[in-house]
Amino acid sequence: MTDLTAFDDKAQQGEAGFGDYVALLKPRVMSLVVFTAMAGMWVAPVHLHPFVAFCAILFIALGGGASGALNMWYDADIDALMRRTRGRPVPAGRIAPGEALGLGLGLSLISVVMLGLAANWFAAGFLAFTIFFYAVVYTILLKRWTPQNIVIGGAAGAFPPMIGWACATGGISIESLLMFAVIFFWTPPHFWALALFTKADYSNAGVPMLTVTHGRRVTRIHIFVYTLVLAVFAAALGLTSVGGPVYWAVAAVLNAMFIFGGWRILRRTDAESEADRHKVEKSFFTLSLVYLFALFAALMVQHSLGAYGLLS
Repeated sequence: MTDLTAFDDKAQQGEAGFGDYVALLKPRVMSLVVFTAMAGMWVAPVHLHPFVAFCAILFIALGGGASGALNMWYDADIDALMRRTRGRPVPAGRIAPGEALGLGLGLSLISVVMLGLAANWFAAGFLAFTIFFYAVVYTILLKRWTPQNIVIGGAAGAFPPMIGWACATGGISIESLLMFAVIFFWTPPHFWALALFTKADYSNAGVPMLTVTHGRRVTRIHIFVYTLVLAVFAAALGLTSVGGPVYWAVAAVLNAMFIFGGWRILRRTDAESEADRHKVEKSFFTLSLVYLFALFAALMVQHSLGAYGLLS
């Protein structure tokens, strides 16, 4: 990490608003964490009291926000070099790096301790490991050193449904492991699609994203291969106790759409205009968000219908 003295000086001149502190927690990433954790908790065979479940989701969200703050603290130097991220609170000088670090560490401690008290200490330990994995393993160790950064580091974003399941059951299972696998194999094509139309950003910041180290063609091949692998795990999840006809129908449609989207990206060439390529890449990126939310929503609907005996 480069010297952040300049960011401290800028922060002293600026004035952070409430929205800056919200942005520091990466609310869009947090929404994914909350939703998938809630899905894992929802479909678990043990039901939590609604108040306990609410508290557990709240503290998981805080843990996700803590990870975001720690990530923004460490990455402020490269964020300042990327058009997509230079407006974030730390590189823009509205929040000092030390303040972001303090908030991230404080929220980490609060979220882990309170989740342990609200749910169980296994889930709390899992949350602590997830924060550590995202902030240290991905942000500090992997992101700047290997093009496999988003592949390995993506595990951090795949843990929330396992944490939600652990809140309810106190352990892990084949169902929670497959939910993890779905997000784990979804993450690379999701972020590589983003990297395809923001390649210059990663190149300028010196981040060894696959698009920078191996080029667009290799990245397109990887995206398509991962859509195929993802479809296998999404289908396998339907064979467990959380699957059923609703989930199967939704998963079949989503898998077909995602594979077709990956195939469209695979067929792109650098001979095409940048506008045409970016249109397909941005469309796939949007589709990837729909895919994940719809798939986990289908799990929740499947479970709810089964719980009320509507599918028995």
